[in-house]
Amino acid sequence: MPEIPAEHTERSAVRSLLRLWPYVRPVRIRLLSAALVAILASCLGLVIPLVLKWMVDGPVADRDPGGVWLGALYLLLLGIVEALLFGLRRWLVARPLAGVEASMRAALYRHLQRLPVAFHDRWPSGQLLSRGTTDLMLLRMFLAFPLTFLLVNGTTIVIGFLILFAQDWSLGLVLLAPAIPLMILCSLFETKYAVVARQAQDQVGDLTTVVEESVLGIRIIKGFGRHRSQALAFRALSRRLRATELGKARLLAGIWALITAIPELAIGAALVLGTVEVADGDLSAGTLVAFLSTALALRWPVESIGFLLAISQESATATERYFEVMDVAEERDTEVSATAPEAGAKADADADADVDVNADAEADADTGACAMAETGAGPGTAPDRGGMAFEGVEFRYPDARPGSVPVLTRIDLRIRPGETMALVGATGSGKTTLTALVPRLHELTAGRITLDGEDIAALERPRLRELVSVAFEEPTLFSATVGENVLMGAEGAGEDDLRRALAVAQADFVYDLPQGLDTQVGEQGLSLSGGQRQRLALARAVVGEPRFLVLDDPLSALDVHTETLVEAALRRVLERTTALVVAHRPSTVMLADRVALLSDGRITAVGTHQELLRGNAEYAWLMSGAEHTPAEEGSTR
Repeated sequence: MPEIPAEHTERSAVRSLLRLWPYVRPVRIRLLSAALVAILASCLGLVIPLVLKWMVDGPVADRDPGGVWLGALYLLLLGIVEALLFGLRRWLVARPLAGVEASMRAALYRHLQRLPVAFHDRWPSGQLLSRGTTDLMLLRMFLAFPLTFLLVNGTTIVIGFLILFAQDWSLGLVLLAPAIPLMILCSLFETKYAVVARQAQDQVGDLTTVVEESVLGIRIIKGFGRHRSQALAFRALSRRLRATELGKARLLAGIWALITAIPELAIGAALVLGTVEVADGDLSAGTLVAFLSTALALRWPVESIGFLLAISQESATATERYFEVMDVAEERDTEVSATAPEAGAKADADADADVDVNADAEADADTGACAMAETGAGPGTAPDRGGMAFEGVEFRYPDARPGSVPVLTRIDLRIRPGETMALVGATGSGKTTLTALVPRLHELTAGRITLDGEDIAALERPRLRELVSVAFEEPTLFSATVGENVLMGAEGAGEDDLRRALAVAQADFVYDLPQGLDTQVGEQGLSLSGGQRQRLALARAVVGEPRFLVLDDPLSALDVHTETLVEAALRRVLERTTALVVAHRPSTVMLADRVALLSDGRITAVGTHQELLRGNAEYAWLMSGAEHTPAEEGSTR
């Protein structure tokens, strides 16, 4: 079951809602105008009791039918004007608040694109989806209704009580008596409701995650017959959300009952006392009618407090959840590590052993020779600054425990300009992690990576990702056309570039699709086979003819014949670029000029395929596909 990415903390609802101001500020004039119109409409409702007082004490007491009809006309006009003003208020807020919601959703989406990969690894997608949909809908509703009517109803209550005190101050005090207990009840309600509102919204995010995962993983669910277990898991989350929503309903029902009952008791007491005063001649019947009519007109503003507070609390938690994501720091364009100068200086001083920093992990005598071959220079010769270079690179994931062993340790590796380096290693050795560091999908813990002598941490990300193109082992396609998916690899690429890239990837199958290049591949590209998706991902990587190419086992899903064709075409592309290729099979390794062996997060050998086959037992074992490692074989002899 998904976990909530952020813990709920105590906070002020007002302070949370004030964070919406930058988004609301552009439409503040229309919102203020709508509030003033609503206040005017509400105050017109308070004029009706005064007209009733005039009718009772005047035309009714004098038995004047003409005066009664005139009073009825006044009431009708007041009602029509009040209705028109509330309609005007609705018109004033509808369009601008839809714009506020759209701008907040666009800002969230834009921010998500700029957050580091580590953030997306940690947060369930359903939680992010619920923040961009349900939470923003709540905020729009809050700005459209509760925000305005908290002000409108508060103003109406104040003006209404002034009218009540003007009519009879003693009866006004009777109606004012419940104010203090109501304030205490509302404070208690706000505290408890904030907790369950946050729980409900987080549980909606969990439920959304489960639904999304079930849809994307429907083939696994069907393939393993896991319908029942998935249904049970969904039912458990649904029941938990139902229990939380019922808890919210109980709290709201309780506060609404109390807010309704206490003022009703006060009105009843005022009616009794007012009747006594009328009987004693201390109060006119018209004044009592006007007083009670005003008190009844204030029922809705008072009774709505619980409802408005509930929506405000839900909106405050929605705001908090929204800014939990927006407050996460984006990837910085330039982020030169404090250790980079030191690592670079050390790499220069040790240029004659540029790759042999891991020699302690490999005792073979020829490892040093491999390192010399890697640098392309003898001792005392300055290394070539072109190509791709890893200098003292270390990496551990951001959520790793302090002091834990890094995933990658002191990686020194240099790929000459125009050279293709194959990266080979056992499962879990850190190959994919190392390739993800080049386009800065993750940030280095220490050391630096340079492209033609430029530290990637000093390059702006758009520039870096123009230089480096990547193809991942698990190809991801989007709900777009074939052509659009491939052209995502290079901004400004044209039709000729697209067709050339498809030819390199041996993806001619696209021309046989129903609409050819304009065929929609569907969500995640699952309408295509694994090999077809992988070929389109490879075409996307090469479409822009990048200077640097990073391929993570790009041919793993291809059959032998297609792999041979792709390798022949890809070889011509690799001649014009500097490439790092993760390889698991000898056929892929043969694309490379040299091979680097990664073992337990360390480069232990560098050389040609034949050199490593002859001189490195671990590499020979990896390429042979034997069942036992060299160490295991030695222990059995």
